[in-house]
Amino acid sequence: MNIAKMMKQAQQMQAKMQSAQADLAQKTVEATAGGGKVTVTANGGGDVLSVKIDPSVVDPEDVEMLEDLVLSGVKQAQDQAKALMQTEMEKVTGGIPGLSGLGL
Repeated sequence: MNIAKMMKQAQQMQAKMQSAQADLAQKTVEATAGGGKVTVTANGGGDVLSVKIDPSVVDPEDVEMLEDLVLSGVKQAQDQAKALMQTEMEKVTGGIPGLSGLGL
């Protein structure tokens, strides 16, 4: 077992993962709730970039429904971003269990 070779491979994989993470920050996912009345856009890192709300769902008498729609949209966008991240990291790690979630 050549430790120097293993360390070099680990450093190369780390560099590839950092590059993949930078690429993910540039990719976006979009989720909708309430039949498209609320649209949430997030990047591949899971950061919410925008929330669009159709004026027809803005009802001062039912703020709770709007809150639920926004929360649902945000959760869906974050789930999509996590799935995108996992897919991209598995490409870098070759599907080695545990490495894709390390964020190296």
